[in-house]
Amino acid sequence: MRDLILIAPSVLMMAAPILIAAMGGLVSERSGVSNIALEGLMGIGAFTAASAHYFMEAPLGSGSVWLALLFAAIAGMAVSLIHAFASVSLGADQVISGTGINLLSIGVPVFLAQIIFRMERTQPFRIGMMPGIGGVYPTAYIALAVVLGTWYVLYKRPFGLRLRACGEHPQAAAGAGINVARMRYIAVMASGALSGLAGACLVLTQTIQYTQNTINGAGFIALAAVSFGRWSPKGVTAASLLFGTAVALAIYMVNVESLRVLPPEFFSVLPYLITLATLVAFSGKDWAPKAIGKPFDKGRS
Repeated sequence: MRDLILIAPSVLMMAAPILIAAMGGLVSERSGVSNIALEGLMGIGAFTAASAHYFMEAPLGSGSVWLALLFAAIAGMAVSLIHAFASVSLGADQVISGTGINLLSIGVPVFLAQIIFRMERTQPFRIGMMPGIGGVYPTAYIALAVVLGTWYVLYKRPFGLRLRACGEHPQAAAGAGINVARMRYIAVMASGALSGLAGACLVLTQTIQYTQNTINGAGFIALAAVSFGRWSPKGVTAASLLFGTAVALAIYMVNVESLRVLPPEFFSVLPYLITLATLVAFSGKDWAPKAIGKPFDKGRS
């Protein structure tokens, strides 16, 4: 129990980016737009935050962290417009659109890093770490605020009711006077902003350097948390904490004497094994919004 308490700050640090990105995925998919681009949007946010913090840390000190978070959210929202335009306006396959953003996020940041920092493809550029508060990074409080805000908007405001209606019965929502396309645009942009923010939280606390592999599957784990959490803020929060705990334990268990007989690679793959196992174990009933992944057609009944 004492060991679990000791690693609690690490669990919160690992879980916060996953949770923030998962809330972004939840908002998008509740509107009916599948967003598998969480990984790529996190990568864009991480690069933006790392670059902004790198240049602003000297003149602004720790205050540059907050501007870096803001710029990352804006960058994620801007890139998500590509996904929104393709999936909402053009009615393109949402999986292909999201995959395109994931591929885009691999090449563009590395290309820009080579131009801006004169660095090689695999060479990192280091940044200062976000300061903690009482041993806990502010990203944990940001994640809590995101969860509460998402729950409040989705379930306590008329906007949330309209957004969820677009993901369940878009034709009925349109018949009630709701602009389905606009609601889905807003949802995807919010998802992009949160994913960009999540990438910034990750790079400013866990890695403190940017490389091509900074995100390392965290966006896909967040996507799994949305499904495992049954598309509800409470469930997604629990799933994100579970996966964050798995990542923290994977790092912590390497230092446990009795477990050193196992290869280090086992601990590295452990979070992903837990992700797959939970998805298989809880994949019985389909809890997804009924219209998820389906382009909206006004003429369809």
